[in-house]
Formats: sequence, C-alpha cells, structure tokens
Amino acid sequence: MSDMSRIKTFNLPDLGEGLTEGEILTWLVKVGDIIELNQPIVEVETAKAAVEIPAKWAGQVQAIHHPEGTTVEVGAPIIAIDTDPGAGPLDAPSTTATPSGDLPTPSAASLAAVEVAPAEGMVEPGLIGGAAPGGRTAVLVGYGPRTTSAKRRPRKGGVPAQAPTLAVDHGVVVGDKHPSTPIIPAPQVHDRRGGATGGLVLAKPPVRKLAKDLGVDLATLTGSGPLGSITREDVQQAANGATVVAEPITAIATSAASFGADREQRIPVKGVRKLTAENMSRSAFTAPHVTEFLTVDVTRAMKALERLRNRREWRDVRVSPLLLVAKAVLLAVKRHPMVNSTWAGDEIVVKEYVNLGIAAATERGLIVPNVKDAGRLSLRELADSLTDLVQTAKSGRTSPADMSGGTLTITNVGVFGVDTGTPILPPGESAILAFGAVREMPWVHKGKVKVRQVTTLGLSFDHRIIDGELGSKFLRDIGDFLADPEAALLAWT
Repeated sequence: MSDMSRIKTFNLPDLGEGLTEGEILTWLVKVGDIIELNQPIVEVETAKAAVEIPAKWAGQVQAIHHPEGTTVEVGAPIIAIDTDPGAGPLDAPSTTATPSGDLPTPSAASLAAVEVAPAEGMVEPGLIGGAAPGGRTAVLVGYGPRTTSAKRRPRKGGVPAQAPTLAVDHGVVVGDKHPSTPIIPAPQVHDRRGGATGGLVLAKPPVRKLAKDLGVDLATLTGSGPLGSITREDVQQAANGATVVAEPITAIATSAASFGADREQRIPVKGVRKLTAENMSRSAFTAPHVTEFLTVDVTRAMKALERLRNRREWRDVRVSPLLLVAKAVLLAVKRHPMVNSTWAGDEIVVKEYVNLGIAAATERGLIVPNVKDAGRLSLRELADSLTDLVQTAKSGRTSPADMSGGTLTITNVGVFGVDTGTPILPPGESAILAFGAVREMPWVHKGKVKVRQVTTLGLSFDHRIIDGELGSKFLRDIGDFLADPEAALLAWT
C-alpha cells in the first residue's frame, strides 16, 4: 500500500439541522495515538450543542489540522489517519494527503516545528511570521511563515512610518530591512508632552500625560516596559521620589488613565450564544409580543408534591414544582389548542402534539431542549423525561435533535430567585410561560390574612395568533391547576 493510499483525511461531517460549521472544543486524541473505528476523536460545538465525533477509520493519527478553539466549516479536513501503521514508517511523516489527492500539505504540527537558521532568515518580533506567544511560529496551515513586515499607512504630510520592528540602542535607530544603510544618530527631539529628549522616548500617550501632570521628565527615566518603553509604574515611582505633586491632580490623572482596553474583556459571540442572539432578535422584531401576569396561591400544589414524594413508587423520582407547572400547561393546551400553533404567513398551523421546551442555562449559553410529544406521557414518564432533559443539558450533551421542533416553552426563572419575567418567544412558537419563585407571603385565605406559598406566572404570546381573551383563559387555567391540582384533574380529565 502506498503512502498516499494509507493516509486518510477525515473531514468535518454534516451534523444535521442545517448546520454549516462547528468549533473544535477538545481533541480527544493526539498525533501518534492509535485509534479504533468509531472511537470518539474530537468534541465539536455547533450552534445548537456540543457533540463527540467518532473516527471513520482505525489507525494512527498523523496530523491534526485545526487546534482547539478553531471554527471549521462542514467538509473541511480536520485530522489525518494512517490506516496501516504496521506497514512501516511513511516516506514523509511530516506531510499528509490532501482531500483531492494532489500534492501533500504540511501539517500544522510540522509547520510549528520548523526552525529557521538565524543567519539565513531570522524574523524579528512584529513581522508577519514572527515569534508568537509561547515561542511558536505563527503561520497559516498550508503556507510557510512570511518574513515581510506589516504595512502601515504613511503619516500625513511627513515621511512614511517605519515598520514597527525597530531596535533602540543608546539614542540610535537600527533598521533590519536594509543592512547597508548607514546608522544615523537620532536627532534631538522636543516632545511637548514629555520634555526634551536625547533620542526616542517610548511611552504611550496616557503615560506621557501622567508624566506631564506629575512633573516628571521622561528623558530622565529608564523604561521597564517592552523595548525599554516607559510605563505608568516608572512615572509614578519617579514622582514618589521627587517633588510632591498636588493630590487632586494626581487623582484626576489616575482616574482618567484607568479606563481602557486593559480593563475590558472581549468575548467572541459564537456557537450557542450566537444562535440564541439571532433567534431572539428575529423573534422579538417579528412576532408582536404581549405578556400577561398572574399571581397564584400554590400552597395546595406544594402539599400535593410532598404527598407524591412520600409515596413508595415515587421515592426515587425527582419531583419538583416544575413538574406540576408542566402538567398544568399540557392540560391547558388540551382546553385551548390554538395556543400550540405556529404563524406560517398566510395560514396558522395548529399542532396536535406538544413538544414541550424547557429553557436551560448552561455554561455555553441558553438552550431550549424539548420533551417530544409530552402530552401523551403519564405524570411519572413526564417526571423522568424532565430529569433526563435537565441533566443532559447541564452536562453539555444535548443533541441538536433534542432542541428542534419545540412547540411551546416553559422558562423556570424561579430557580434564580426571580418572581417572574417577560420572556421572548422561541422562533416558530406562539407562547412561552415564565414560572417565578415560590415564596411565603401574606395572603387572604378564607377571609383571613395568612402566610401562604405564592408564585407569579408570566405568559408571553404571539398576538397575531392569540388574542387577549385566549391568552387570559390559558393563563387562568394554568393558575387554577396550580391552586388546586386535585380538583382540576377531577374536573378536566
């Protein structure tokens, strides 16, 4: 078997649900590992879930094309596998076959290991292809390191700006691009913000302003920053050992210089968070939302839950108030089917099945998996399904299929100690219920003020489908069930 036929390139597969890309979260193998057929090799996060992808072939990992944290399009190569490692070493172990079978492409690992002899092509920091953090060579996979300097726009009305790769040594500027150019001493420069200097004074504008406010001559300082640049700490130390400056000026300068990028965090919007943002924006500006609220005495429902927990056949089952809320919603849908529908432009699609979504907050963002055909489940089956759904979501293992096809959603904001909310509809759904915290509150019960367990429900609905009367009746039925579940079951079933 030839080397080219031994090496198989595994492309990112189509993960379904119309997804076109995924982010490499974790590699479960490394170069040199022996893997088996269908062994999980990588965990990929899509816009809907994190999934493990199994190996298509058995063999030895030869190259990994994308590091963790990289977003890869469906169909792009992600790993190369030697399907016959027992046949001996490859002729070119540092290369892998391209998907088309043409010339081999260097792997990311082999490119990162390339060393350039200093006498032939030493690249200064700041050049494209220069040293990256950690001592690695920053390259694009499939291309060698470039040794051209980054271009900058020329300054207005002056000499074009020099490339940022200049070394400063005792008042002279040494360039690395034209070795034959004679070394020219830097002229005396009068800096309006830092005073007269005998050469280039490297300091950021905020540092120069601080030096001016504190009365510190930058030319007299030795910088401790990169390339000998002067930092805020250098200026402050010089000020503390010299003339005392008025306290109000120092306070103003420090405050003005403390707001910047060094105190900001930028979080890439991708994966689940990106999909949630797109869905919420589309829903909020497409469906006309109306939200109604209802405060309910749920003391009897909480007592019913306690009795249910004490039954022998329910002792191993997770029983929470969310279970009764879900049951109340399912019964109310049977009484008002139009609530479980979708706006389809020139028609309304009323669904005879309920895929009950439960909003879940995870480390990767908000997801809404759903219990399929929940209306057909018994109370015990519904309890087990809700437990599995929540545990799977918290572990980050919810599949895209579990998050598709929802028809109606519950968001349990009460777990965060919140009374209620005005939730935004998931796209394609016409109603979503916010279930608030259950609190002990004074309540008029049988003509007397007593301490009762009370919660507040918030129902948002699509006003194109659900008018005020229908929305109010639906919400009222949910409240009636939670106020007295035994009586509601007897009356409605």
